Amino acid sequence: MEASLLPENVVSCAQCGGELHPDEGQIFLTCPYCGSTVYLDKSQVVFHWYLAPTLDEQKARGALASWMAGNQTVKDLDQKASVMGGSFEYFPLWLFKRRSSDRQEEIILEPAAATSVSEISSLKIPAGDLRKYSPSLDSQAHSPSVPLQTAVSWLAENKDIPSEEIVEKSLVHLPLYTFKYSYREQVYTAMVEAGTGGVFANIFPAKAEMPYRVVGGLTAAVFLCLATSPLIGAAIDRGAGAALGLLVFLCLVAIAAPLLFALAARVAAKI
Repeated sequence: MEASLLPENVVSCAQCGGELHPDEGQIFLTCPYCGSTVYLDKSQVVFHWYLAPTLDEQKARGALASWMAGNQTVKDLDQKASVMGGSFEYFPLWLFKRRSSDRQEEIILEPAAATSVSEISSLKIPAGDLRKYSPSLDSQAHSPSVPLQTAVSWLAENKDIPSEEIVEKSLVHLPLYTFKYSYREQVYTAMVEAGTGGVFANIFPAKAEMPYRVVGGLTAAVFLCLATSPLIGAAIDRGAGAALGLLVFLCLVAIAAPLLFALAARVAAKI
């Protein structure tokens, strides 16, 4: 839902219709009649929400450590990386509710301010967890710098979503811990969303894919070669030769499989 702008810098609350009178430069407003919170963009006025944090900094560091120890990152990153510090803020995102031509609805998030971790837009926010924004959060809130209409244009240009399918727009401030950490003399950034515990990072020390591809290719090549044993035996003698070739194949597989498995395990342990 959106509020409407009236002449002489008067805002009409979309929730109750009450007239609001923002001061010059004021962008966050609370309706004194119904308590709705709104954000004043240059093009229009939208409802303003925030997601309450459930993690303090210690728990956020724990979530970061769990992510570092996961399958995406290099082995033992949680032990080898040095976390240099963290900062907390409420980061703004534009929240759009889309209703497509087939009447399906989806929630889309777009950053409302510049960020080096664009992955934050992939966050899934349960609608029931959103609360009315409180002025008490202003000191920790990052002000939006991306106009609403710019974000709508991004949807049309980059995601092929026409503005006609956007049925609801709002501003949401998410609680984020931003951590800097170093690994092998490189500095990386990761964000921990303090409402759900999700960790987001665009660039991080990821597991190298080439060793796994080499092992996979070697395994495929070995079994392909071994699979020719029954065919060679059949070409020599369709009866006994085929049976002998199959027996050879099974024996060689019994030898090769443990060796290849050990090689894969060693690669996984090293990377």
